[in-house]
Amino acid sequence: MLIRSGKIQFLFWTAFFSVLLYIWIVAVGLQTFVLPDEKPMVIPENIVLLMIILYGFLMIAILAGTIVSIMINNKFYTKFFAISVIVALGTLLLTKGMFG
Repeated sequence: MLIRSGKIQFLFWTAFFSVLLYIWIVAVGLQTFVLPDEKPMVIPENIVLLMIILYGFLMIAILAGTIVSIMINNKFYTKFFAISVIVALGTLLLTKGMFG
């Protein structure tokens, strides 16, 4: 059995949960705003609040992973979290551009 250091395990689980949070955000957004049979007349506040909270958790996870990966000089996770920030903010801008 290969035993990794605690820092690498932290980076792995942070990356795993950040990907999971991102998929959750995209799934909720698609189910609520893009794929329903009828467009909602009023924006559902509870769904928007859920997505804001999920984006907050996502940014905290990505920021924590970025800081730890830079501190231990791990190139793979530094690139992973940098790409994650770009994708998350790009998705946020795309969503804002589509729905105002």
